[in-house]
Amino acid sequence: VQLQASGGGLVQAGGSLRLSCVASGGAFSTLSMGWFRQAPGKERELAAAISWSGGNTYYADSVRGRFTISRDRAKDTVYLQMNSLNPEDTAVYYCAAMSYDSGSYYYIRSYNYWGRGTLVTVSS
Repeated sequence: VQLQASGGGLVQAGGSLRLSCVASGGAFSTLSMGWFRQAPGKERELAAAISWSGGNTYYADSVRGRFTISRDRAKDTVYLQMNSLNPEDTAVYYCAAMSYDSGSYYYIRSYNYWGRGTLVTVSS
C-alpha cells in the first residue's frame, strides 16, 4: 500500500486547511486510517483516526472539535479538515494505514503503512 499525502501549507492562525491522503496498491476499504503529526523536537502523535468502516473516529484531545477526519471509498482517499488552526498545530502531518484493525488507534505501532508527510505551518 502506498500513501500520498497533500494539502499542507502556510496558514494564519484561525484559518483552515484540508489534508488529503490517497491510498493505492491495496484494498482501501479494509484499511483503518490515521493522521499523525510531529512537531519539531516532539514525538509523533495521533491527531485523528477513522476505522475501516468509517463508523468510528478518534481524535486527540488537542484537536477534538476543530479537526474532522473522513474517508471517500470511491476515491480511496482520507481527509483531515482542520479548522481554527493555531501555531501549536504546526507540524509535519503523516497519513498512516493499518491493515489489521487492532483497535489501538492511538498506538503508532498499530500502523504498518506510512506516507511521506506534508508540512503544515500556522503563523500567529
